[in-house]
Amino acid sequence: MLSHPEMEKVMSRIAQIRQRHGIDRVIAHLQDCLRQGHPLPDLEVLAAIAHQSPFHFHRLYRALTGETPGRTVARLRLLHALQLLAQADSRVTEVALKVGYESPQALARACRQAFDATPSALREDAALRSYWQQQFALPAGDHANEEVPLQVKVTTLEPFDVVVVRQRGAFDDLDQAFGQVYAWAAEQGLAGQLQQLVGIAYTDHRDMPKRECEFDCGMGFGHVPASLPAPLRQLTLGDGEYAVLHHVGSYAGLEAAANALLRQWWPDSGRVLRDAPLYYHYLDDPEDVPEAILRADICVPLQPR
Repeated sequence: MLSHPEMEKVMSRIAQIRQRHGIDRVIAHLQDCLRQGHPLPDLEVLAAIAHQSPFHFHRLYRALTGETPGRTVARLRLLHALQLLAQADSRVTEVALKVGYESPQALARACRQAFDATPSALREDAALRSYWQQQFALPAGDHANEEVPLQVKVTTLEPFDVVVVRQRGAFDDLDQAFGQVYAWAAEQGLAGQLQQLVGIAYTDHRDMPKRECEFDCGMGFGHVPASLPAPLRQLTLGDGEYAVLHHVGSYAGLEAAANALLRQWWPDSGRVLRDAPLYYHYLDDPEDVPEAILRADICVPLQPR
């Protein structure tokens, strides 16, 4: 008979395995859509198929597969094209349309970029086609710094309120959003009470077009006024267990470090991700501290055991 703590660990492990298997369901669904010529679902639908929180789906998908959902779609589309080109009666135009390209020219551009060959050449050369089918059968991977040991601490964080503004656009323009919050704080006489500087990435700026990137820029001052002028809003962070990874270096490297945490530490942790946003707690001001020694904590919310 398992003790209560042991049973909790078993149940957490089962829940974690289910989260990981959700990625397999997504890939199978994408493959089925491509085979049947159905429209490809958006990220919210894919997150639902995976039974994962939209907060974590995109990041967890990349961490576990080594590629983004968009890259998976592109890879599977080309792999399907190779399979169709192997058929004796295949026509490039028909293949292009079946796998979701708007024209044979679009397929040709994709083939030249990925295979350095035209669709016609791939159709005629079985050995070349077989080589690329093997190469594209699995993700190429994106595992920078995979061998670097991670010092992850699981800790309980107290809840705290921050004033945030949503930034849509280029990652390099985040300072404008932080400046907007700070300007408001200065008007309210709160600038001298600044306690936390945080960021929440809802997309990965390395993968998304600049116009689609979303990021909450926030500051904590100990308390938040009852009324905030739009587009400022209040957000509560902390309040529970978190896996915390201390990062030193350019803040542009935080996304890669968060992926490494999920890829290296999380699978063997036995912990389940909580339906709450991952956030970055900035500990230094880039205007005062050299980029190479900037510090930040990456805080990943966990379900309680």
